Amino acid sequence: MYKTSPTFIIGFHGCDQSLVDKVVGGQQQLISSSNDYDMLGHGIYFWENDPERALEYAQLLHEYPGRGKSEIVKPAVLGAVIDLGHCLNLMESSALQLVRSAFDMLQDTLLSNGEPLPRNVPSRSGGNDLLLRRLDCAVIELFHKQNPERSFDSIRGLFFEGEDLYPNAGFKTKNHIQVCVRNPNCIKGYFIPRTRDSAYPIP
Repeated sequence: MYKTSPTFIIGFHGCDQSLVDKVVGGQQQLISSSNDYDMLGHGIYFWENDPERALEYAQLLHEYPGRGKSEIVKPAVLGAVIDLGHCLNLMESSALQLVRSAFDMLQDTLLSNGEPLPRNVPSRSGGNDLLLRRLDCAVIELFHKQNPERSFDSIRGLFFEGEDLYPNAGFKTKNHIQVCVRNPNCIKGYFIPRTRDSAYPIP
């Protein structure tokens, strides 16, 4: 009843400058990711309201070219205006319960077939953050498969990553909100993020 977002959000996608130019110029569209480790399942990924993190991610892919689908020569950021539509918001209790039910179904199915559950694990570059989310991806994709009538347009999740922001902090240095767009019609337009005009305040 309350799953449709009444507002637009601004999302940022880290990629190569050439892709930014093609998408803004209308020559190409972003392609849905379908890796088995995508943290929110399959779709087009954006960092919500965080162009800095999007750029950091593009720079990471530039430094470790094997981690992305295509080579990033010049890290850049693409902005998007997004209508979340019918959103599976994983910061809401009801959405979390739906996903938990999907996990129970996945676990029962795999155990009955003698198959192991997928696991969420850190990436090859080290650290403790569970960046390769094969379990989460399998759970969310099963949820969508088993509930086609719900037809969620997007998924939104909060992630705690990085080191403690300060000693004994409840915050991490890389906390962020990730948005996965499953319905590309949710993306109402693209733009190139502009730099601040220092002569004026930011409203």
